[in-house]
Amino acid sequence: MSEAYVEAPDGDRSDRRRLAVLYRLVPLIRPHTWRFVIAVATLFGASAIALVYPLAGKYAVDVGMGSHTSRDLDWFVLGLFALFLVNAVFVWLRHYSMSWLGERVVTDLRGLVFDRVLTLPLAWFHERRSGELVGRLASDVTVIEGVVGTQLSMALRNTVQMIGGLVLLFVIDVRLTLLMLAIVPPIVLTTLFFGRKIRKMSRSVQDELAKVSGQVQESIGAIATVQAFVREGHEAKRYRDGIERAFDKTLDLVRWRSWFFSTAMTSGYAGVAAVVWLGGRALIRGELTAGDLTSFFLYTFMIAGALADLADLWGALQRAAGATDRLFAVIDTVPDVRDVAAPVSLPAGKGAVRFEHVSFAYPSRRGQPVLADVSLDIAPGEVIAVVGPSGAGKSTILSLLYRFYDVDAGRVMLEGVDVRDLSLKELRRALAIVAQEPVLFSGTIRENIAYGAVGAVTQAEVEAAARDANAHDFITGFPDGYDTTIGERGTKLSGGQKQRIALARAIIANPRVLILDEATSNLDSESEAAVQAALARLMAGRTTIIVAHRLSTVRDADRIVVLEDAQLVEAGTHEELMALRGTYRRLVEHQLVGLAAS
Repeated sequence: MSEAYVEAPDGDRSDRRRLAVLYRLVPLIRPHTWRFVIAVATLFGASAIALVYPLAGKYAVDVGMGSHTSRDLDWFVLGLFALFLVNAVFVWLRHYSMSWLGERVVTDLRGLVFDRVLTLPLAWFHERRSGELVGRLASDVTVIEGVVGTQLSMALRNTVQMIGGLVLLFVIDVRLTLLMLAIVPPIVLTTLFFGRKIRKMSRSVQDELAKVSGQVQESIGAIATVQAFVREGHEAKRYRDGIERAFDKTLDLVRWRSWFFSTAMTSGYAGVAAVVWLGGRALIRGELTAGDLTSFFLYTFMIAGALADLADLWGALQRAAGATDRLFAVIDTVPDVRDVAAPVSLPAGKGAVRFEHVSFAYPSRRGQPVLADVSLDIAPGEVIAVVGPSGAGKSTILSLLYRFYDVDAGRVMLEGVDVRDLSLKELRRALAIVAQEPVLFSGTIRENIAYGAVGAVTQAEVEAAARDANAHDFITGFPDGYDTTIGERGTKLSGGQKQRIALARAIIANPRVLILDEATSNLDSESEAAVQAALARLMAGRTTIIVAHRLSTVRDADRIVVLEDAQLVEAGTHEELMALRGTYRRLVEHQLVGLAAS
């Protein structure tokens, strides 16, 4: 597992290095350079026009106090209206282009993150709550969207206006400008002091909200269990406690931001008061015209507003940097289980599987091997049942064949090729699994069956798979037939119906190796009979690995292998293993396989 996802402490990096991560968004903007150019060009145009307005104020005051005629003022105002119209066009283009760019970047970023998440190994997910990941994907991307789509544009606009305003202030009066600039250092220092504190608090709030999001998804995903154990009050209290903690942290953030704004504004107003005093004296002495002083004040307020916005943007950039860091940490994670540089093509075959001196321990339990020097040959078309007490490593056999994990020692082979040398897509397309609790998606029955196919499938192929799975009759009994929406995880179907849909999905995948993981253990006798009949058709001539406890499922297997204490301890037919009077017979007699031996 990559450690990139773990955030560095605040003190480990300078602000500059922390903000540098925002440059990673540039490749997402680069394909849309022309939109960015349009946005920046119109932004400069609108900002330049805005710099004209204080000069208009100067002209209006000087005209009113001088000997100019009202006709001069009329033409001047008409010119202003023309500028307003041009400015409106520039503002629209700038806002649309930047908003489009922001939405495009976050859309691409969401896609990149989810693409990477789908390729990460199971161990990565076992260490994180899925709801927290979903929360991150929503909240962190939203923060970045605000910066790219709005705040970046505002920052550029304010920077242009601030620089242009300063140049014009020096043109009007150098002394007044230097006095006005004297208020900038206190504002900058205030921004740096409060900015660090605000950044830490913002991150803490985001972390708390992500935890709450994870809890919500967890509770809703297990709502039947929550209600069955009458734990609604407990879950509601846990959620309320979480949002109250987030509320308390948000209040702390609000207090600090309030102090920041009040301190910055007080510094700014004190400087403005000094400018008013000095400028008024210069006007009295005749060193400035009334129009000059008016335009000076307008430019001063324009620059002060730009500084305030830039100070606010600093905090937004800090939050966006943290969000970008977390999202790119996911994107940069290199899966432990991944394709080799030059994968080998899967040879033609009928599903020959070999476990060769395989040893394995889960990453979180190093030193506690789940499999130790296990060897097993499965011939093409052979039906193998894997049994053993809980924790013996039965499901681990399947995980290693699917290459959800890589072996610590030995090799797992399919058609004579080490699975690590095959591409993951080609390997997994050669396999299909029907689990004890089949996972269905919230779409239609047709979509769930077709999910197992590579590429597009016809309605006839979907129906053929459903018939082979003994599912066609109950599907056509629904008013919407194959277009019936089954709800999240198939909640609108019974256990037997879900299992047969899962079988149809496996049938349409046409795998070389079929894997049945306790596939009939939760069914009533009628549903089990229908599923068993479908399984018999699916297993015919196909390599099948069965993990089960029920005797009715395993006794007809070509061979039964028994795992115990991380080792393969017995192998043979049902009759041979019963005659051995070993682990298998003990399991049968204790009804861990299903029925007691007769």
